[in-house]
Amino acid sequence: MRGTTAGMASPHPLGEQLPAVYADDDFAQRFVEGLDVILAPLFHVLDCLESYFTPALAPEDFVDWLTTWVGTELDGTEPLATRRRAVATAVSLHRVRGTRRGLSDAVELAFGVRPQIIESGGATWSARPLGAFPGSPHPGLRVTLRVRDPATVDPHRLHAVVAAACPAHLPFAAEVTHLPTPEGT
Repeated sequence: MRGTTAGMASPHPLGEQLPAVYADDDFAQRFVEGLDVILAPLFHVLDCLESYFTPALAPEDFVDWLTTWVGTELDGTEPLATRRRAVATAVSLHRVRGTRRGLSDAVELAFGVRPQIIESGGATWSARPLGAFPGSPHPGLRVTLRVRDPATVDPHRLHAVVAAACPAHLPFAAEVTHLPTPEGT
């Protein structure tokens, strides 16, 4: 949280800006010194305001606030590095939201693993009219997250991330399964 810091001096002390009649007034000088203590952090924040909006440099509590500004799909329990990366990549994720790539990137950002995505739709072309339609006539999406220990992944969290990143009104299923181990290990 922002606040006063012991020993932080104001870059613009108010005592020096008072009219000359108050220059030797001990009470007036002590009074404005108290205001300097309150204003010093404000001046320092304003002097480095750009760093507050740079995810790699912003203080942790400000990063959490930025996540709400840019609409990240975080629940607040992620490590700080993940939250910083989510804020930094929010624009690119919003650009591909509702696509296979956007869904895959959102799940990977939240869990650190690229998911397997199976879609019901498809696209094709034909030189002849009345060609067969690709995909399934029933819309659907299946997202599978393969991890070493499924107990470490919250399936409700996966469901929430997929719900936020998948195309609107598309029924889906999200599951967490074991990562297949190579034979002989």
